[in-house]
Amino acid sequence: MWEGKGDVKMRKLGISIYPEHSTVEKDIEYIVLAHKYGFKKIFTCLLSVEGDKEKIMREFKETIAFANQLGMEVMVDISPRVFGDLDISYKDLSFFADLGAYGIRLDMGFTGTEESIMTHNPYNLKVEINMSNATHYLDNLIAYKPNKENLVGSHNFYPHRYAGLSYAHFLKCCEQFKHHNIRTAAFISSQAATYGPWPVTEGLCTLEMHRELPIVTQAKHLFATGVIDDVIIANAYASKIELEALSTLNSELLTLYIELYDTITELEKKIVLEEFHFYRGDVSEYLIRSTQSRVKYKREELKPTYTPDIRRGDILIENELYGQYKGELQIALKDMENSGKTNVVGRIVEEEIFLLDYLDPWEKFQFSIK
Repeated sequence: MWEGKGDVKMRKLGISIYPEHSTVEKDIEYIVLAHKYGFKKIFTCLLSVEGDKEKIMREFKETIAFANQLGMEVMVDISPRVFGDLDISYKDLSFFADLGAYGIRLDMGFTGTEESIMTHNPYNLKVEINMSNATHYLDNLIAYKPNKENLVGSHNFYPHRYAGLSYAHFLKCCEQFKHHNIRTAAFISSQAATYGPWPVTEGLCTLEMHRELPIVTQAKHLFATGVIDDVIIANAYASKIELEALSTLNSELLTLYIELYDTITELEKKIVLEEFHFYRGDVSEYLIRSTQSRVKYKREELKPTYTPDIRRGDILIENELYGQYKGELQIALKDMENSGKTNVVGRIVEEEIFLLDYLDPWEKFQFSIK
């Protein structure tokens, strides 16, 4: 399910292809695989095209036509320089309509008025603008009265290690676009992929903090922020395992990967993996509390088992020494002493503990064994 937070936008997953670095056959094979796992978007790039342009454009068109047959949306990355190289006017986007593109992404924009005119194109091509600069560019464009139905945004990706966006800057950029209710996208990096549009390949992500993270964790984070609608794998080719794992991701319900300890009982395992969890609204700075299980299992036996001191990220179930709290599930937000009344039954995997900061009171969540 890919429905967005707070509105009815459908969230989408995407891949990227770079035809000048591959073959039509390999790209089509990748598109088929991505489509199988529910991916809807394709990003491709005309910025780095060199060599036999006629051959490259012919192959672009063939690949895009195939993607269109599968109902996928192909966004072509360009710049004002590309308009000049191809002798195209911003007032006439028929070239991109003939190419079969769903839209064009402007890596570098014009002055605002040109982009506004482009959004009123008769082909209803989407015009996607760069989200990563946090200037008044978007406000200026909006002042020129674009067709907002055809205006979308996406962040850059960064092949250079340490050059990716800081989270604070990313959030500032996104909030500008959400203020105007513009659809947003950001890029994540496959750990299996080997190339992007440029020679440097040190990962290919929007946020620097994502560069070494598993691909599913990156996607979970972007969706959990509530400011990103679409998530696109920037480098090629992601593995079948990565595509399949992303396809099972619930964009509306944060699913935390966990490890369970050998000391966990069958009842405790049932509480962790099968019960419905939500973050209780009277917030503690020490614990995320999911309390329904203590009501359901108040008559069950829950003996003390493994009760070491508690660390942030631990999954806890109160044992019978805690009286009426017996059976309550908690996630530790801070390190704490354990009085012996709390069974430590498992732990969130280390790379996902930071996602606890994105759970809000009353928000629903679930666990999955890594």
